[in-house]
Amino acid sequence: MATMLEFFKTVLVKVSFDKKLFEKELRKALKVLLPEEVKQLKAWCYEQFSDKYHLVLHQYFSRQQLAL
Repeated sequence: MATMLEFFKTVLVKVSFDKKLFEKELRKALKVLLPEEVKQLKAWCYEQFSDKYHLVLHQYFSRQQLAL
């Protein structure tokens, strides 16, 4: 059975062609995932998308840190 983390990874890959969709799905993931899963997602996102969406990732994951 796939986890929510794996689900959101799949979704993010599929929508990565569009910045607005990517941001929307990233926001959803950050609302749903547990703190440990968010850490894993953060590492994975920076590995996969830092060349294209570095500023977006920094914006959303910095916000997430403040919320914790």
